[in-house]
Amino acid sequence: MKKNNLIIGITELSIGLIALVAAVLFDTRLEAMMIGLAGGMIGCGLMLTGKYLYWSHPKNKDRLREKLEYERIELHDELKEKVRDRAGRYAYCVGICGISVLMVAICVLGQLGFVENWNLFVVILGIYFVFQLCIGDVIFRRLMKKY
Repeated sequence: MKKNNLIIGITELSIGLIALVAAVLFDTRLEAMMIGLAGGMIGCGLMLTGKYLYWSHPKNKDRLREKLEYERIELHDELKEKVRDRAGRYAYCVGICGISVLMVAICVLGQLGFVENWNLFVVILGIYFVFQLCIGDVIFRRLMKKY
């Protein structure tokens, strides 16, 4: 495992702890966001650091070598590259259609007076983000079955 993963993990963990301390010590309107950021950064930092420690242990050297070789082969497999490209294209097209529908929905909500609250934008954009990720995965899996 690369030493860079350990450095990134410790950095994310540190940023998360700093955000958590800042959220606890200072009473601001950003407190909830800071706690969320802290949770995400601490979780990612712990995961990366744990992975580094696990895979850098001497008893896991052979398994790491096999894993890296398998990942290298999978990453450069021509069929999977083609399928990933096509899945990305389809996800993009579906996303564009989704954005169009979303624009109309926001206009309607604006006309009805529901768009004054910024939380609504965050929820809608969050749903869109998750939708893009899920539809790309579904299309990739279907294309893999086809080929």
